[in-house]
Amino acid sequence: MSLAAPASRVTVQLADLGPVAQLRAGRLPRRLVQLYVGLWLYGVSLALMVLGDIGLAPWDVLHSGFIRHVPITLGQAVVLFSFAVLILWIPLREKPGLGTISNAIVVGVAADATLSMFDAPDHIAARIALTAGGILLCGLATALYIGAQLGRGPRDGLMTGLARRTGLSIRLVRTGIEVTVVVIGVLLGGTLGLGTVVYALTIGPVAQWMMPWFIVALPSSQVGGIPGPDPELPH
Repeated sequence: MSLAAPASRVTVQLADLGPVAQLRAGRLPRRLVQLYVGLWLYGVSLALMVLGDIGLAPWDVLHSGFIRHVPITLGQAVVLFSFAVLILWIPLREKPGLGTISNAIVVGVAADATLSMFDAPDHIAARIALTAGGILLCGLATALYIGAQLGRGPRDGLMTGLARRTGLSIRLVRTGIEVTVVVIGVLLGGTLGLGTVVYALTIGPVAQWMMPWFIVALPSSQVGGIPGPDPELPH
């Protein structure tokens, strides 16, 4: 996508910090506000795609299939699977930060709050608009919460941890994870459709294009050369 920002521009500004160092890195009030705005908007974006009903993001295909068999809401499923994924961090020796735990909770709460306020439209044009808006908002939300530099999301950490442990590329690991969750989600009756394909093809470029606008600059001594969370797997 021609609007994508150069990868080096994003990588060089993301700090490689542990959980405590993230909180001590400075500009904390600004970063906390940005983190929680980003996470809330991420949950809203999920809800918009649900209301559009023409396909969900890969992990949400799994969530939507799961709730067909368990009496919980979609947002509760997001929270449940987030903490299940965090258990997988233990053997991978990933370290959660404030943003990680907040991600596991806030996204699901925001999704349920939004879904409780609106009904799905019948007109196809409105559904397409909701899906497209959800994808764009997800890209913005991803740039906001990653740019706050307060820890990667549960699914981000699973991806980067597996990549580090296996020696495989981030893209290959990401693809493997997402194919797996989509297949399981479809088998459970999850919502797969055109929106899923569009999301998969566009969310990375959209998030990376927006990322340089929202990365909070930290002292140069804090910024390492290790890439931050892959913006193509935001939540």
